[in-house]
Amino acid sequence: MIKTLQLRINLHEEGKPDGLLNKAAYELGMKPSEISGIKILRKSIDARKRRIMFNYKVEVYINEPVPETSDYTFDYKDVSNGKPIHIIGFGPAGMWAALRCIELGYKPIVLERGKNVQDRRRDLKAINQDHFVNEDSNYCFGEGGAGTYSDGKLYTRSLKRGDVRRIFENLVYHGATDQILVDAHPHIGTNKLPKVVQNIRETILKFGGEVHFETRVTDLTIKDNKIVAIQLKNGNELEVEKVILATGHSARDIFYLLNDKNIALKAKSFAMGVRVEHPQEIIDGIQYHCKGEPRDELLPPAAYSLVQQVNNRGVYSFCMCPGGFIVPAATANGEVVVNGMSPSKRNNKFANSGIVTEINADKDLYKYEHFGALKAIEYQKDLERLAFTAGGRRQSAPAQRLTDFVEGNLSASLNETSYQPGLKSAPLHSLLPKLIGGSLRKGFKAFGEKMRGYYTEEANVIGVESRTSSPVNIPRTETLEHPEISNLYPCGEGGGYAGGIVSAAMDGERCAEAAIIGL
Repeated sequence: MIKTLQLRINLHEEGKPDGLLNKAAYELGMKPSEISGIKILRKSIDARKRRIMFNYKVEVYINEPVPETSDYTFDYKDVSNGKPIHIIGFGPAGMWAALRCIELGYKPIVLERGKNVQDRRRDLKAINQDHFVNEDSNYCFGEGGAGTYSDGKLYTRSLKRGDVRRIFENLVYHGATDQILVDAHPHIGTNKLPKVVQNIRETILKFGGEVHFETRVTDLTIKDNKIVAIQLKNGNELEVEKVILATGHSARDIFYLLNDKNIALKAKSFAMGVRVEHPQEIIDGIQYHCKGEPRDELLPPAAYSLVQQVNNRGVYSFCMCPGGFIVPAATANGEVVVNGMSPSKRNNKFANSGIVTEINADKDLYKYEHFGALKAIEYQKDLERLAFTAGGRRQSAPAQRLTDFVEGNLSASLNETSYQPGLKSAPLHSLLPKLIGGSLRKGFKAFGEKMRGYYTEEANVIGVESRTSSPVNIPRTETLEHPEISNLYPCGEGGGYAGGIVSAAMDGERCAEAAIIGL
């Protein structure tokens, strides 16, 4: 017999090896010895009150063993001689498109402008230490996409777009910890995700797919409203039947290429702002009601989620990284972009989060209308160049103490930071456009009211956080094809159809399923 229960246990019970078992037995009115085992389905922490509770959803097995295998299987076939589908980009959308092609018996041929995860590390080191950006290999471009070295958070609200559990199970199949199947806000960690990504590549190669690194697409040959060939930077040309475009939200050259080909694009609303970085102990003290004391060892570094309406414009936290690092996410020299990441243990002494505000592509970018569908990209670029100049024309980032940013003062000194290229004091409050800076300043004030202690001079505000989502939408029909180019399948974050690893992976699967039709 199997019973499904919702259980709440306190810190004391959580610390006991048999705390969950005893709680389940009590709820069922039986002895712990009568329970064969417990399978945890979901776990979360409720820290809203001083008495912190752990919420569990469990299956209790009575007089029968707990199953050891997953309900999910992945039937990968030998596709060495299968019909090819070309996939441009090897981030989450491209990876899962390739895996799904193999399951369906088709041969994925992946073209990735960047390097594999191992070789990519040297280029990340060059950004941090030498302030040099390799425009094809950086925190955004390369095997696994932006997520590989930018955290690996798996939380998604896209529950209606596909089978979320299937994506998680596939990650576990490729080496991720099975804890991601349980946690309410699952996270792999930037130190572990590269190996998972490498394992996915090896699966694709093992079953006959192809993955080509340092292979940048530079042009498309279009005839009769179909892409018939792809031109590469190395001078080669590939004939194609179906193309899944999974290049991510920062592949600006692809947007420009499509625009130059008069392929329909739309400017898309997005969000921009800054990163704010606190000592993790401050966030722990606020969230766990333990100011001045270390958090209980059973509790993970605390996270937060904040939102505030300012003059009918949303200001909110984005990609919050407890125990994390701020990293340079520029994709070209002459720009500064910041992002956040966390290792699996989230054991760094800082907490950081993007704090961003909505940019309405239809109402806010009137000065950029002459750029047409690319107006939001040009707006992004101007602010990233501004940050580069304000940061000292290096990858050093312009920054202020949080209180100085809100009160409009240049910071005489800055707090310690996790951002390796370093910080330079700059008047971000006046450098940012009013619709961003003014909204953020009011938002931070409101956040300080919601989280007492959050508004502090011990936090730094660091600019700019500009790559939250794609500033361009590549339209597609109900069949997931572009309305003008019948064999082009815009996919994932770059097309404007996803907002993270899981939603991009699900969209990759859907595009693969659509692309095989008619082959």
